[in-house]
Amino acid sequence: MMPNLDGYEFTKTLREGNAELSVLMVSAKQLAEDRKKGFLAGIDDYMTKPIDIEEFLLHVKALLRRAKINDEKRIVIGDVIVDSESMTVSRNGQVQELPQKEFLLLYKLLSYPDKIFTRIQLMDEIWGMDCETGWETVTVHIARLRKRFEGWQEFEIQSIRGLGYKAVKAK
Repeated sequence: MMPNLDGYEFTKTLREGNAELSVLMVSAKQLAEDRKKGFLAGIDDYMTKPIDIEEFLLHVKALLRRAKINDEKRIVIGDVIVDSESMTVSRNGQVQELPQKEFLLLYKLLSYPDKIFTRIQLMDEIWGMDCETGWETVTVHIARLRKRFEGWQEFEIQSIRGLGYKAVKAK
């Protein structure tokens, strides 16, 4: 049992905030009414304790598949393939190898389309919290990415004044 808030209330709070996270509830409660209560609260799957680790992993993989989160480490947008294994972006047979930081920045933005990231968030995640470089580095790398993919209709990197950047996929 969680302190102060049970799993049902926690899930309701997540859903009220429009969170689209997949929720797998693991509980000692085994009655059908407990499962129903969980699903009505907004969970996606339910397991009872004790759990089998292999079955747990199968449930997680199924949730990721349903959420369309793959473990291929590739993002496909129309004809564009962003492949983290080779750090390349390709379209119609044209392959571009990007410098590591540019690739990581693009991959991060395209992994969460329409989500706004501040320069500081991007600096911390891509360059590391101990980096001595200023946030202007992000601006320079964004400019390079925009120039490199100028004319590509599949996605765009937008500046959000006073906040940061977001990637937008073509509709």
